[in-house]
Amino acid sequence: MSEENITRLTVDGKEIILIGTAHVSKQSAEQVKEVIEQEKPDSVCVELDDQRFQSIKDNNKWKNMNIFKVIKEKKSTLLLMNMMISSFQNRIAKQFGIKPGQEMIQGVESAEEIGAELVLADRNIQVTFSRIWRNIGLMGRAKLMMSVFYSIFSQDKVTEEELEKMKSQDMLNSVLKEFTQAFPKLKVPLIDERDQYLAQKIKTAPGEKVVAVLGAAHVPGIKEEIYRDHDLERLARVPKKSKKPKVFAWMIPIVILSVIAYTFAMNPAAGWQQTISWILWNGSLSALGAAIALGHPLTVLTAFLAAPFSSLNPLLAAGWFAGLVQAWIRKPNVSDFENLSEDVQTLKGFWDNKATRVLLIVVLTNIGSSLGTFIGGADVIRVFIENLR
Repeated sequence: MSEENITRLTVDGKEIILIGTAHVSKQSAEQVKEVIEQEKPDSVCVELDDQRFQSIKDNNKWKNMNIFKVIKEKKSTLLLMNMMISSFQNRIAKQFGIKPGQEMIQGVESAEEIGAELVLADRNIQVTFSRIWRNIGLMGRAKLMMSVFYSIFSQDKVTEEELEKMKSQDMLNSVLKEFTQAFPKLKVPLIDERDQYLAQKIKTAPGEKVVAVLGAAHVPGIKEEIYRDHDLERLARVPKKSKKPKVFAWMIPIVILSVIAYTFAMNPAAGWQQTISWILWNGSLSALGAAIALGHPLTVLTAFLAAPFSSLNPLLAAGWFAGLVQAWIRKPNVSDFENLSEDVQTLKGFWDNKATRVLLIVVLTNIGSSLGTFIGGADVIRVFIENLR
């Protein structure tokens, strides 16, 4: 048996075998099968959380998605990110004629075959996304979306050599590599915290011998962290939102409305100029976002009408209204959800699928509305200052 990509550790008298894999490598899957069959461990840990494990088991996961519920629960952006990263993995796997995550599937199957305890050792992916999302701010989020979007829909083929290099990277990290270099703080929730979480789950797995199937990027960190104790509850906690953004979000409408009201009192004509500017900037840029996502004309109109008002209420978002209207007019059907895993692998499929179209409309409409708020707000202040002279 080749010892390449295998690390053997002894922790508190327990034998632990780490297999560093590429998430889209056929050779990795074969090695996982070989190691588990020969070592016959008491437990097999896989780099999956319950959500991803259920996705592997349930091929109908997208068919059961309720698009209206996703919008109402404000999960459109996170779901879109999740789908885009999955599409990158699926595209590479398809290029090499293998299943995405085949080595994890093999780990699950081999554990069942030898009667070993299966341990889902990774942190919930939504927790990881949430901790990333709250670390990077508004501009960072926009850059992150563009970075992931470009990586996924780039038509460049991955060579065998590049695939082997991916064995030294986690799938999330391979997609976000350039972004983590620009935002070093992202390494903490994306890699470091997950190393700690995985290490704690592996060393507390039942039995005296444990095999862990991991993306190779995690192996160096786990080798260090496994000798320390980590609080899983703390690592799995979604940090509370800071009150500052909420205060700032409410200050914007208060300032805008106060300035417009004061200007009306001084000069009604200037007040009307501010009001029209606010409506046009907010409505137009929001509608532009919906139009770029190729929304229905009524969806674009909804985005235009909703944005000037939703921008004055932090509890509302223009994208929700536009997305709900799009989903109502062109409701995704069963085939849209059945074809999601294929459609998200190409730019054309992403735009043609009714389900992803709704998600794109929500996200791009909200981005347009945010830009409209800043530009329209700045113009309102400009008119106010001019009338003070």
